[in-house]
Amino acid sequence: MAADSDPESEVFEITDFTTASEWERFISRVEEVLNDWKLIGSNFGKPPEKGEYTSRTWDEKSRDINFADFRFSITHHYLKQECVESEGREDVEEDAFPLAMQDLLCMNNDFPPRAHCLVRWYGVREFVVISPGANCEAIISESKCNLLLSSVSIALANTGCQVPVFVQIQQKWRKMYSGECQGPGVRTNFEMVHLRKVPSQYNHLSGLLDVFKGKIGCPLSPLPPINIAIRFTYILQDWQQYTWPQQPPDFDGLLAGEVGGVEFGKLPFGPCEDPISELHLATTWPHLTEGIVVDNDVYSDLDPLQAPHWSVRVRKADNPQCLLGDFLMEFFKLCSQKESTEEILGRNSVEEEGKENSDITQALSKLTEPAAVPIPKLSVSNMVHSARKRIRRHRRLDQSPLSNDMLNSILLYLFPDAAVDRACVGFLYVLLISLHCAQNLFNLLKSAPSHSLTFRLALCMCLVNFYHGGVRAVAHLWQEFVLEMRYRWENNCLVYGLAAGPPDLRCCLLHQKLQMLNCCIEHKRARDSGSGRDRKEAASENGILSPTSTGAGPTLSETPLGKPWDSWSDSEDEFFECLSDTEEIKDVPADRAKGGAKEVGRAKPEGRLQPHGKLTLLNTDEPLYVPVTQEPAPMTEDVLEEQSEVLAKLGTSAEGAHLRARMQSACLLSDMESFKAANPGCSLEDFVRWYSPRDYVEEEVTDDTGQTVVLSDLSARMKIPGNMWVEAWETAKATPARRQKRLFDDTKEAERVLHYLAVQKPADLVRHLLPCVLHAAMLKVKEEGGVLLCTGYMFVCDIINQIMALEAIVARARSLKAKFGVVKGDKGEDSEDLEKFVSSLLEEPEVAVTGAGRGPAGTIIHKLFGSAQRAALLAPLEEEAGRAGGPENRKPMGGGGVPDFPPPAGREILLRTCVPRPAPYSRALPQRLYCVLMREDFRLAGAFSSDTSFF
Repeated sequence: MAADSDPESEVFEITDFTTASEWERFISRVEEVLNDWKLIGSNFGKPPEKGEYTSRTWDEKSRDINFADFRFSITHHYLKQECVESEGREDVEEDAFPLAMQDLLCMNNDFPPRAHCLVRWYGVREFVVISPGANCEAIISESKCNLLLSSVSIALANTGCQVPVFVQIQQKWRKMYSGECQGPGVRTNFEMVHLRKVPSQYNHLSGLLDVFKGKIGCPLSPLPPINIAIRFTYILQDWQQYTWPQQPPDFDGLLAGEVGGVEFGKLPFGPCEDPISELHLATTWPHLTEGIVVDNDVYSDLDPLQAPHWSVRVRKADNPQCLLGDFLMEFFKLCSQKESTEEILGRNSVEEEGKENSDITQALSKLTEPAAVPIPKLSVSNMVHSARKRIRRHRRLDQSPLSNDMLNSILLYLFPDAAVDRACVGFLYVLLISLHCAQNLFNLLKSAPSHSLTFRLALCMCLVNFYHGGVRAVAHLWQEFVLEMRYRWENNCLVYGLAAGPPDLRCCLLHQKLQMLNCCIEHKRARDSGSGRDRKEAASENGILSPTSTGAGPTLSETPLGKPWDSWSDSEDEFFECLSDTEEIKDVPADRAKGGAKEVGRAKPEGRLQPHGKLTLLNTDEPLYVPVTQEPAPMTEDVLEEQSEVLAKLGTSAEGAHLRARMQSACLLSDMESFKAANPGCSLEDFVRWYSPRDYVEEEVTDDTGQTVVLSDLSARMKIPGNMWVEAWETAKATPARRQKRLFDDTKEAERVLHYLAVQKPADLVRHLLPCVLHAAMLKVKEEGGVLLCTGYMFVCDIINQIMALEAIVARARSLKAKFGVVKGDKGEDSEDLEKFVSSLLEEPEVAVTGAGRGPAGTIIHKLFGSAQRAALLAPLEEEAGRAGGPENRKPMGGGGVPDFPPPAGREILLRTCVPRPAPYSRALPQRLYCVLMREDFRLAGAFSSDTSFF
């Protein structure tokens, strides 16, 4: 009975069919993404304009989705619209074709040069791609492919999305896609075939037409016309007589030492190979029908010279080896060298013969030490010359990185004043500077003026590093350069190629040091000559410009405290040589002699330069004279930084502040003493009226009688207790400049500079000269036709990389201009069109050839291919070229002539029609087949539409 039955027998297993499977969840995620991107519902739009797929911007957005534990990436590709058009939305029919199906028949953007492969194959402007994730396996099995396609079909039906969705299958390198697009009562299936070899029966238009007709299976008879578009691509790799125009450097001249200054001043430019590796010519027949053209396995009408449209693109060599770029990089690598010059060149026996003579930078200190030998034997000149002789004697000729001829050529280039009349050299150098138009580029790079000694030294260092032995040659040249600097200091020879005046702080430190050495030589020459003549006169012997031409530092009146802090020290006093009074005192005004008794007992004025306007001394009626003062001591930027650090370390205490003021007032004290000597009986107020007029305040007031009077007095800051000006004035003695302690010790500063140069390692030298080398490289790029933009200072590697990129661009332009016969300055009828064509090839992905094969550019391209064909087939140059024309040269060659064009590297055939499928009463829908035939690639990409309502 039922009551006695086992209760467990009444328990049933229940399956919950409401739980979603992984497949359903995947479909749901796809639908969710389509909704988020607002791709649901119908889409509409106008047909794309011609060339719109290339000229406008493509955009995309992606998202990751999962099918169980398998990750997919879903990406929306679309052509960005310039504006959203809302007009005509109500006019769209409810059963209108989806936008993608309309694009299948549009012929305005066939064969776009730059677009997604699906755009080229199917012509759609918007689509969605579902592809495996980055680290996921490819979808290879047929069952998985069908499952994905089913998921896409369900998602499109559920959301009403009319954007085509593709699924990437097979290995990614094959670019295989299957997809679907759904609309109201219509559906388009996207199918693909990919093979390694082209089947012989489909190696021509006739066989592909059979495939297309068989696939659409149209029941109508006769079949509606099929629109055909064909493109053949020919590749030119052998340029023959139109060779790369880059001329190699003259290695024979460089190695033989027959290099003059002109060669040393030139940087190499251009790549070592042709930067244009290939030229791709695309010949296109955009609108054909089946009966117009014949192309089968026996005969072909497709002659490239008869194609109505030609377009060209060039393939650029990947990272071509550029001479200027290699030049810069090899020099830049020296920055990592840590060895000193002695370590690189090898230690000689100088140290063994006598350490007391080996360090030429300590020459002056050696002179002060007790010695048993006569002083002349320890002179600086003898020490340097003996050191130079020992260096050259103990370095064997075969061990020297630079030969004597090469070294002499370089030194002659750096110091042409050593062999040519100085007046001529000076004129030549001024001419070179005046012709220089660097637009102050060295200011941005902290370099040096073009044609300066530092600039030319940088070029020579690059040259010997690249061509003559690397770092050892650099060390050798630098050693000789330092010896030359010391020789010039000892013999009072100005250093050629440096602007007169104090160091230009806008230039690199090495340039400043050389300018400082020149300043020392100028001061020494002035002292040795025993006159105070203008230093510009001395500088004119060197062929150099005045300080104003290089933006030299401010004048004395602008920076009265700009002299070195250590010049006020009382130790080791050095004074100017005494000069006769007639050399200092200027002509005294006539009324000066009428002083009468006022002159009795007054000190004799000394060191007058000129009257200071119409001002007179406050205590007397004597004119106020501008005194002859010492020049401010020049300083390089490293000395300025050192001085700033010393002053900062004095602290804020009263004693430190007082010491800081004393250190900064050495120039002030010197000028006060000169002023007192030139203006006997003067006061501090008189000095302030000349030296700092703003600190002498004059004010008009009305007195008790109602008359306007002028009251004058020192400013408030001059009346502060303990003012340094007052203290200095009280201690200043009436001493003319020629009898004062020198503010600028040229001997000490020159030895400091020479020591600085001697201790520089090659790596340090390269760091100093790199801005000059980059400066020269930028000028070279500009000279060769590159566009130079310097908006600020960048890192060295970035600058070099940009220069290399500009070098490659300029080289490509020169190569193309040579190949297409574009001559600079040619005003021919076709020269302007050819120049525009060449410029477009460098900027655009593909350029249309005006006039196809009959235009000026087309004629040149035809000759280029013809020359390459004759060379490849070893035909004589005068032989007439045949015109086989067909894709496989199937056309008879007419007596064994050489074809003008090789077999096409690629053939693209696009077939389109609009027929009813699957039944005769179905709606006429777009059908499309894209075919690619290459040597090792055969691809058919078909889009076949069918009516889902009337089938």
